[in-house]
Amino acid sequence: DVQLVESGGGAVEAGGSLKLSCSVRYTYCLGWFRQSPGKEREGVAAIDKDGSTHYEDSVKGRFTISKDNAKNILYLQMDSLKPEDTGMYYCAAKGLGCRRPYDGIWVTGPDEFAYLGQGTQVTVS
Repeated sequence: DVQLVESGGGAVEAGGSLKLSCSVRYTYCLGWFRQSPGKEREGVAAIDKDGSTHYEDSVKGRFTISKDNAKNILYLQMDSLKPEDTGMYYCAAKGLGCRRPYDGIWVTGPDEFAYLGQGTQVTVS
């Protein structure tokens, strides 16, 4: 079974930074999601087995997803945080690549991932 454990959430002021970590022993597609009160869960970023990355438009240029394969840790560096970034952040994994093999389209919606962590809260004021 795949276990994912997030850490690094907290409260920051707008414009600040946070770095989330997720302990995960997994080599396929990994991603970060978030859910704000009253909203559906939405994808934030994903990273494929080869290190290729994909970002939601709202976080492009501000967030960076990365992984340390030696330490089995997935990261999400969040800079220039905005109040609308507030929410519970989850790391996720699935046993397939992030992209469709026949056309390279990223398939990283929340319903595509089989494994999800317990979440870590991020609050931006």
